[in-house]
Amino acid sequence: MQTQEAVKNSGLNKEENSIRNSAKKFLVNNSMYILLALIVILFQILTGGILLLPMNITNVILQKSYIFILTIGMLMLVLLGDIDLSVGLVLAFTGALSAVLIIENNMNVYLAIFICLLVGLLIGAWHGFWVAYVHVPAFIATLAGLLTFRGLTIVILDGQTISSYPRAFQLMSSGFLTDAFTDNPFMLTLGLGFIFVALYVFMSIRSRMKDLKFGTNTESNTRFILKITAFSLAILWMFYTFGNYEGIPNVLIILTKLGLAAKFITDRTTIGRHIYAIGGNEKAATLSGINTKRVKFWTFASMGVVSAIAGMVFSARLNAASAQAGSGFELDAIAACYIGGASTSGGIGTVVGALVGALVMALLNNGMSLTGVGTDWQMAIKGLVLLFAVAIDIYNKNKG
Repeated sequence: MQTQEAVKNSGLNKEENSIRNSAKKFLVNNSMYILLALIVILFQILTGGILLLPMNITNVILQKSYIFILTIGMLMLVLLGDIDLSVGLVLAFTGALSAVLIIENNMNVYLAIFICLLVGLLIGAWHGFWVAYVHVPAFIATLAGLLTFRGLTIVILDGQTISSYPRAFQLMSSGFLTDAFTDNPFMLTLGLGFIFVALYVFMSIRSRMKDLKFGTNTESNTRFILKITAFSLAILWMFYTFGNYEGIPNVLIILTKLGLAAKFITDRTTIGRHIYAIGGNEKAATLSGINTKRVKFWTFASMGVVSAIAGMVFSARLNAASAQAGSGFELDAIAACYIGGASTSGGIGTVVGALVGALVMALLNNGMSLTGVGTDWQMAIKGLVLLFAVAIDIYNKNKG
């Protein structure tokens, strides 16, 4: 009897441990989504339902789009184990350059955009050269860039604010896709949502079948179905929300293209695997034959291009270029990456996670503004959220 009871208790203990381990693993893998849900619920209650109104959600995307864009580029550097402190000022510089070219010199909008992107590429390559080939720490090289481009922004603007872009440029940030197609954006937006969900489900199933074929997927069928169902519902809700206001913002299309490109690079390309390998162990990556210098150089160069895109989006949103733009933007982008699960030592992180982190920061800002929290307390609270999010993530991973 004692033996049978002992076996029974042992089986119960194993089941309890299995449940406990599953719960712990769930918390580790989904801590950022839990944090996002808690923030949404909290501010939805505190704002009396204003947070999730279609107009407010759209405004969050429009107002904080530059943070989402910068976060995509910053993630690549964080995966390498580096950061770029200059992105906010590169944003300000390229925005100022676009104003000088378009407003003061009446240059063709598309030619000016191309020049700004090229300048962003050169700035990123400049930083990449010092970091990759001269071995200046990224912190120092980009801190020097921060100071340099703050000064150059003031120089080219002569300390003034230049305003009133042509409508074609403003549409980049303030326009909507449905403006060109219909006066009733709801049905078109919802239809695009169903198409997007269909593509997402198709790609997810195809990817799963490929992984199962090679034995690289251990996810259960139930969990896979629940995951794609949850994401599909979230996507449809997002398109439904946009449709109930003005439709899909043009800047969201830019952001989606950048996000998909970054996800494809990190998940499906050799350069993406090299970035993760360098962040995990740079010496081992070098010994395995990876050209670490070239990877770092081009990753910093791409960050320059992304900063230029964010600079033009930000200027188009304000309809002006100011010498004071960009201050602190790099901190929001870095914080978004870490809140989204990226490792402070490099080699760990995802594009989706980083964008969720950026959404946490955006909704936190918006929710505090709606509830009347001052900017001083907003900065303090964001700092604490970042600290606790990273601390909890490290604790969970250590315990896991």
